[in-house]
Amino acid sequence: MRRITLCGTNSGCGKTTVTAAVLKALLNRGISAASFKCGPDYIDPMFHSRIIGAQSYNLDRFFCDDDTLKFLLEKHSRKADISVIEGVMGFYDGGWASSYELSQALDTPAVIVVDCKGMGASVGAVIKGFLSYRYPNNIAGFIFNRLSERLIPEVRTICEELNTEFFGYLPYCKNAEIKSRHLGLLTADEISDLQTKAQILAKAAEENVNLDRLIELSDAGDLGGYKAPALTKITKKPVVIAAAKDAAFCFTYRENIELLEELGCEIRYFSPLSDKMLPENTRGIILCGGYPELYAERLSKNTAMLSELRERILGGMPTIAECGGFMYLHETLENESGKPFPAVGVINGAAFKTEKLQRFGYVNLTAKRDNLLCKAGETIPAHEFHYYESSDAGEDFSAEKTNGAVYSCIHADEKIYAGFPHLYFYAAPLIAENFVKKCVEYNS
Repeated sequence: MRRITLCGTNSGCGKTTVTAAVLKALLNRGISAASFKCGPDYIDPMFHSRIIGAQSYNLDRFFCDDDTLKFLLEKHSRKADISVIEGVMGFYDGGWASSYELSQALDTPAVIVVDCKGMGASVGAVIKGFLSYRYPNNIAGFIFNRLSERLIPEVRTICEELNTEFFGYLPYCKNAEIKSRHLGLLTADEISDLQTKAQILAKAAEENVNLDRLIELSDAGDLGGYKAPALTKITKKPVVIAAAKDAAFCFTYRENIELLEELGCEIRYFSPLSDKMLPENTRGIILCGGYPELYAERLSKNTAMLSELRERILGGMPTIAECGGFMYLHETLENESGKPFPAVGVINGAAFKTEKLQRFGYVNLTAKRDNLLCKAGETIPAHEFHYYESSDAGEDFSAEKTNGAVYSCIHADEKIYAGFPHLYFYAAPLIAENFVKKCVEYNS
């Protein structure tokens, strides 16, 4: 089973750029690749998917035990010649959810991306530090982003002296630059010339990165034995779940959708921006995260959808609304300029802009009451990342961060889960099963 992880020294060092370049270069060679992202990120997998023309998935050690990680990697790699895993933050960042820990758990060779802008011989200190910081590690070598051609001989020599491999470099490609915003890169669908940019990067990788050695290195052997998650199909007759999907709502884990399908759901996508009604025979709703603030006025003008959602949700249709989807359920939603617009009106309050990151990172959610997803006292792993805030973020769960901080959040009862934290169903498949059961029971 061929697999490799492309990691980095830090956030912003060029991991996504190098991963995109390698994926497209492999595709150009006629090599099929499966792609994965370490951690809870939504945006990078969108780029992977657009580049390789197939779904990309997440591998997150906070959410999943090692058996589940192996199951997901094997399941989504079956039809591919090679699996490419993009790391998260710096290689050692993130505790047990770090790229380092994932590479160890999946016994996968790691290649570290180093951003060389503004550095010369100091590259050697970076290399030596990463090689020796923790042992054992799976670091096989390095790719050097934005490396000046005149420094190539020196960096090659440094790698030889430190007994590690120089896998090549990626020069700065101005025409392939991808812009960012407050939650990270622009989404793949917002970049009309993404394939052109990807081809520029692929050409640079083909010319300057030792792809043959990366492919050779990826032959890492079997994953070893693992126990697959136990799932119980809830219904033989498909139950229709309406899932939001458009430019405003695009943060969805593909694994969540596939798990729901395995439980007996038929997922029908709808656009809160343009559709007037939910899909026919809908029995449950998922309003995922995204950037509704960028489309607040358009969402507000689609009064038919606002009324449809308000009536269905207040009428008891089982609903999961995360982050941007939660913001959309408020009485008002501010746009990026701070101007409020009428929204669905299920949550009695306002979703408003702030100037700094409000919550970031993993949390464990403990229910204070029985609800749509779990019983009082049960705990669900989740993740938060948002600049916006709510005048009523909810009180039905207690959230505890990994640093010990505790706060209340989320509106939850037997029919709804609505709050900022994002859910990953493979972290606790029972929450997906409970949701589907409620959808089956709705109006039955």
